[in-house]
Amino acid sequence: MSDPSSLPPSLSVSFLGIGLMGAPMVTRLLAAGLAVTVWNRSVSKTVPFADQARVAASPADAVKGADVVISMLENGGAVDAVLYQSGAIEQLQEAALVIDMSSIEPATARRHAGRVAALGGLYLDAPVSGGTRGAEEGSLSIMAGGEDHAFMRAAPIFAVMGKATHIGPVGTGQLAKLANQAIVGITIGAVSEALLLAAKGGARPEKVREALLGGFAGSKILEQHGERMLERNFEPGAPARIQLKDLRMILDEARAEGLSLPLSQRVFEEYRALLASGNGEVDHSGLLLELERLNGVRLDTASLPNKDP
Repeated sequence: MSDPSSLPPSLSVSFLGIGLMGAPMVTRLLAAGLAVTVWNRSVSKTVPFADQARVAASPADAVKGADVVISMLENGGAVDAVLYQSGAIEQLQEAALVIDMSSIEPATARRHAGRVAALGGLYLDAPVSGGTRGAEEGSLSIMAGGEDHAFMRAAPIFAVMGKATHIGPVGTGQLAKLANQAIVGITIGAVSEALLLAAKGGARPEKVREALLGGFAGSKILEQHGERMLERNFEPGAPARIQLKDLRMILDEARAEGLSLPLSQRVFEEYRALLASGNGEVDHSGLLLELERLNGVRLDTASLPNKDP
């Protein structure tokens, strides 16, 4: 892993997108001593950084003069609108590095890379996994696609935010993120069903989770999201609507490759039903809520005696 201390002190980094993930990522960059410029569509989200970072007036203002431009926006459409359709990317200085850490379509990443290359810049698609906890702790898993020398240049910056893996050429970082989100979404569904099944039969779900964490079923999803389900803490680390967006991209990519992914399709439908019931802003572990609605029972009461002795 690269040493963050190898970062040039004069390196200027512009960060676009100060949301749930972007804010703690910017905090890590500032703590590493970097000169950071921030931009966000809602200016209020840049206020906490106004005394440590330069607040850009526009995306074009953020791009101009930056050595590294990092975007962390909600989807491919947002990245396209903010940096490319707006013409902001035309302000990119030669040899600057553009790192898109948003989760977007692989084809969109490849198209953006072409625009950046035409301007004499370097491009990486580098989506992340680890949620807000990983962003705060600097333990994100970063999946990067792009040329070797671009990855090597970005490595000290990545080291500030987590552990980076060079997956392959442009677009493959996004493919790795789709694989990640397929596993995450399907596993959240499996954990929801498993805990509700055990609880409905009379087992204590918190003890079931404790036991399963020590076996082959143990996972970060069971550990972190299982805990959220038990505590009914659905404040978003990653909103359900984002998980639905990622599952839609998974299925679109699968169709383009001639693949059928029945588990991803089923979980996509469950998240779509969750949003239809008005729960788009809950954490993606809130898929439990759709399962409870379907069965007419709550996890926290399912283990109570429900039969006459």
